[in-house]
Amino acid sequence: MKDSLRKTILNKREALSSNFVDSNSKLIIKTLFESDFYKDAHNVMLFVSFRNEVNTYEIIQDLFLKNKRVFVPLTNPKTKELSVCEIKDYHNDLELGHFGVLEPKKEALRLVSPTILDLIIVPGLVFDERGYRIGYGAGYYDRFLSGLPQVTTVSLAFEMQMVESVPNDDYDIPVKYIITEKRFIKASKE
Repeated sequence: MKDSLRKTILNKREALSSNFVDSNSKLIIKTLFESDFYKDAHNVMLFVSFRNEVNTYEIIQDLFLKNKRVFVPLTNPKTKELSVCEIKDYHNDLELGHFGVLEPKKEALRLVSPTILDLIIVPGLVFDERGYRIGYGAGYYDRFLSGLPQVTTVSLAFEMQMVESVPNDDYDIPVKYIITEKRFIKASKE
């Protein structure tokens, strides 16, 4: 069921026009910027967008302008774990890494403990109003988030990525908020 949903939504998202992605990313980002949890956060971890995800470049630039600390994930395909790396310059600190995603360059690694994070912007493909998500299938974020229950988590998604119910297991960790171009959702497990 998860694989089928993942494939269906990924195909639909891949078919979105760049105009749709750009204009709706701006609406989603505007709502994020207005949220108290974003305004109050000092140490923010987020993914570097690719393949028609909500564009996170503007968020990274905004965080730099506001003198907030910016962290991105570094994946370890062998252990399927995420490390938290601070970046100080989008263009100089990142290079193409695993899965075709921009990741910190080896010479720019600034690893930190995830416990310093105030806010994590979590990627995904499929979401429901309870905060459950389907990612790309490796479980990186569920393992990572399981040790950080106190950190505010939010996912940014296009409305077409929302479904009535995401199948979930005991190890799946829901996000606390989801922002689409149409809604701000405070997730509830019910």
